[in-house]
Amino acid sequence: MPHVNIKHFPTPVDAEQSARLVAAITAALQENLGCTEDAVSIALEPVDPDEWTERVYRPEIVERAELLHKKPNY
Repeated sequence: MPHVNIKHFPTPVDAEQSARLVAAITAALQENLGCTEDAVSIALEPVDPDEWTERVYRPEIVERAELLHKKPNY
């Protein structure tokens, strides 16, 4: 624990950018949840814009709104 799955539109992310993102999220989780680095898992999941509403927006944002700590502005 914890596991973070970041869904995003497909965009070129090179290995260096990915490593910086993962390091920053890992550090934030360690600082705020008190976990160790080896307990963190992070996935980056590209989702085609045409599938966003069906795969992400409806099931994870609309239907689970009570879990959101930051809501999108769309």
